Amino acid sequence: MMTTAFATSPEVAPLNGLAHFDRPTYLMCPPEFYDVNYVINPWMAGNLHRPSRDAAFAQWRNLHRALKRIADVRLLPALPAAPDMVFVAHTALVSHGVAALSSFAHPQRQVEEGPMRRWFRESGFLVWETPRETAFEGEGDAMFDQEGNHLWIAHGVRTCKQSHRHVADAWHTPVTSLNLVDPRFFHLDTCFAPLADGYLLYFPGAFDRASLAKIEAAYPAERRITVSEAEATHFACSVINVGRNILMGSETPDLAARLADFGFDATTIDLSEFHRGGGSAKSLALRLSDPALSVR
Repeated sequence: MMTTAFATSPEVAPLNGLAHFDRPTYLMCPPEFYDVNYVINPWMAGNLHRPSRDAAFAQWRNLHRALKRIADVRLLPALPAAPDMVFVAHTALVSHGVAALSSFAHPQRQVEEGPMRRWFRESGFLVWETPRETAFEGEGDAMFDQEGNHLWIAHGVRTCKQSHRHVADAWHTPVTSLNLVDPRFFHLDTCFAPLADGYLLYFPGAFDRASLAKIEAAYPAERRITVSEAEATHFACSVINVGRNILMGSETPDLAARLADFGFDATTIDLSEFHRGGGSAKSLALRLSDPALSVR
C-alpha cells in the first residue's frame, strides 16, 4: 500500500473564530484507496476496478506538486471505505470560513460526510448542513463567480434544485440555477468553470436553453470560452484556476493553446486514471480560501 509523505501547509489563521487564509489554499485527499468499486455516473460504467492505483498516485502527485507551486495545499487523510474521497471538491462548498457540507445523492458517497464534518469543525470552519432529502454535492455542482459575490448551482442530475436557496443562504448571496440535461455531465464542474478576469470556460451542450440564456446574460460573448463536445468529454472544463494559472488534464492540448490566447498559462497533467471515476483536476482539489484570493 502506498502512503503519503507530504509536508503540511501552514496552520489556518483564525478570524472572528472562523478559519481564514491569506493566500489561495486548497484541500486534497491522496488516492490511497481510490478505485471504481461501483457505478454511479456514466464514466464509471465499463471501468469497474480498472484504475491503476500506482498510476493514479503518480498522476495525483503531479497535480499536487503543480498546485503547491501556486497555492497552499492541505491534506485530508484517505479512508478505506471511501474510494471516491479523492474527489474531495464534491464534499463541500467553502467561503469566508463557512463550509456548506454536501448531502450526497448516493449512499456510496454518504460515508464521506461524517469525516468531512469533523475535519471542517476541527479546522475552524462553521459547518452549514444540508437536509438529507435535498441532495447537494459541493463544488461538484456549485461555484462562486470570480469575486465570490454570486453563486451558480446546477440541478438535474445530482444536486436538487430545492437545495440552491438553502446553500446560498449560508453567505446571503444571490444564486442562479442551471439545469444540466446530459447525464455525461452529471456535475457542473464537468462543463462550467468561472475563470479570472470575468472569463467563463463551458460546454453549451450540457445545459437547457433557459440556462444558456442565463449564462449568456452574465458573460459577454468575448468572455465566454466554449469547448467542443470532444473536449468536454475529456473533462476540459474540470480545471483549477489561480490567477492566470490553470491546471488541467492533458487530453485537450488545443484548448490549452486557446487559453493562452486569452492570457492564461495552462499546465497540462495526465489525469486519465481519474477520468475513469468521472473526475479530473477541479474535483481533486477543494478550495478552502475565499474565492477572490484565487483570481488575483
